[in-house]
Amino acid sequence: MTEITDHLAQIFERVARAAERARRAPNSVTIVAVAKQQPAAAIADAQRGGLAHFGESYVQEALPKIAALSTLPITWHFVGKMQTNKTRQIAETFDWVHTVDRLKVAERLSEQRSPFAAPLNVLIQVNQGSEPQKSGARPEDVAELAGAIAALPRLNLRGLMTLPPQSQTPAHWFAQLAGLRAEIESRGTALDSLSMGMSADFEEAIAAGATHVRIGTALFGNRSA
Repeated sequence: MTEITDHLAQIFERVARAAERARRAPNSVTIVAVAKQQPAAAIADAQRGGLAHFGESYVQEALPKIAALSTLPITWHFVGKMQTNKTRQIAETFDWVHTVDRLKVAERLSEQRSPFAAPLNVLIQVNQGSEPQKSGARPEDVAELAGAIAALPRLNLRGLMTLPPQSQTPAHWFAQLAGLRAEIESRGTALDSLSMGMSADFEEAIAAGATHVRIGTALFGNRSA
């Protein structure tokens, strides 16, 4: 057993226990392994250990790894900051995008997604604390943005994502995002996904309803930078 597969076994167990405490099925939670600064070999190791979903933050780093692992059944998630000059590569390569924060970016992704590919699954990133250093739509703007994105032809709006403010009580922010999702659904836009929770707090996120938890350090160890 490698170090990665050892860590993965622990993560699977923690996710299952957190889901059980929340009276949820363990398979209702998707582990997205954030592979930033990890080599393709490490991703392949984690895939052999049972993971199918991997997240990347930088397009130029991700592309050669995606190409090298193209024969493996991997679902690729873009979890980094969206830049308009990178949308074509993202639209052509990834299966999910977690960080859509404005309509212009969503429109470009829709226009640049191949009509022969499945619609691109997207999440709206919400800047819950209105932090200037973070991307994300303001909570009060999300419902209108969701309605506009849901109408785009080559996108499949799935839900919301957050990188909440650092807090002693992350559960507060997770509950707030779940409430925002419920509010948007009450207005007629269906959402089935909440991407929230990382290595330090994913169990609290699962308790609040997370469907996707983004785990990097707990799986791969500390990054060099």
